[in-house]
Amino acid sequence: MLGYESMSGQSNISAAIVGAGFMGPTHIEALRRLGIPILGVADRSPEEAEKSAARLGLPKGYATVDDLLADPNVTAVHITTPNNLHYSQVCKAIEAGKHVLCEKPLAMTSTESADLVQRAAKSGLVCGVNYNIRFYPMAIEARQRVRSGELGRIFGVRGAYVQDWLLYDTDYNWRVLSAEGGTLRAVADIGTHWLDLVHSITGLEITEVCAELNIVHKNRRRPSGEVQTFTGKEQQIDESALQAIPIETEDQAAILFRFSNGAIGTLWVSQTTAGRKNTLQLEISAQEGAVSWDSEAHPNTLWIGSRKQPNMALAKDPSLLSEAARSFTGYPGGHQEGFPDTFKMCFKSFYDTIRGNQPLNPFASFEDGHRELLLCDAIMKSAQQGGWVKVGA
Repeated sequence: MLGYESMSGQSNISAAIVGAGFMGPTHIEALRRLGIPILGVADRSPEEAEKSAARLGLPKGYATVDDLLADPNVTAVHITTPNNLHYSQVCKAIEAGKHVLCEKPLAMTSTESADLVQRAAKSGLVCGVNYNIRFYPMAIEARQRVRSGELGRIFGVRGAYVQDWLLYDTDYNWRVLSAEGGTLRAVADIGTHWLDLVHSITGLEITEVCAELNIVHKNRRRPSGEVQTFTGKEQQIDESALQAIPIETEDQAAILFRFSNGAIGTLWVSQTTAGRKNTLQLEISAQEGAVSWDSEAHPNTLWIGSRKQPNMALAKDPSLLSEAARSFTGYPGGHQEGFPDTFKMCFKSFYDTIRGNQPLNPFASFEDGHRELLLCDAIMKSAQQGGWVKVGA
């Protein structure tokens, strides 16, 4: 593996997981690949925790989150629970003196996230939000080329984040419920990944937004029992047992942006686009060139556009990448990397920071997580009022 020197010889750091749904096992797999010991998991109940620990091969199922946080051997806590639990669990983890890596969104409201920023700053702990997409090697390469000034002044940004897992009215998951997921769904769930990536690559702040939201299915038909994220498509549905429930969260969004340097941008978000399983697309145009990247179709290729010379499709190869991108590339050229690898590299950045090292590509901080919630506030306000809305400070 490349770029793991800082991970070797360290045995005094260990992790524990809160939540064992879709994201919990993903975190566990990435931590194991990094060699970070995982002491156990807390889940919805003591019984569920025991079952999850056995299923995931972990040493312990903690009866409660409080029991997990009381374990003096736990260095860092990964919070992978539903959105409405993030704030209280992060508060408890910080109070217990644990480093925290939380799934996005950081909280349900910007008031909560602002409070968490303050708590994290006062604690001196390492606290981050898992915006893992900024750890694709070619996304890091785009960041280095843009931030170095190689492309000159940025004029515009365009892109999309589209999926199809909620295409039918029989598709259901807790994320569609505003009480559990928040008032925004598609924007907060996947749109903020795009927004975080744009900020990570460009360093530009979005100052104003103009948004239109659309609920494709005003009612969805809910099955009995819980449905894990994305896996509902794989299950057989007994339509006679479905219960109709009203939906208040958006399936689609179209958003215009104004950036701090005068650039403009557009974003299309959808969880109801047939055939698009998990596609983030981003293109940045600037004075001396452009870069474009697609997370699903070409995750290991960065398109570089030029007016004065031929365009280039740069394939992922550590020998051809910047030092920052190379340090978060795990395999040689021709050996493709994807979604699971981004978690591994995000966690590498997080744990390197705990060890006192300075990673060349930073993970998203609580400040970054707060920024996304301020953007969500402005997007919701714009959709409700119509027209442009300034983003809160």
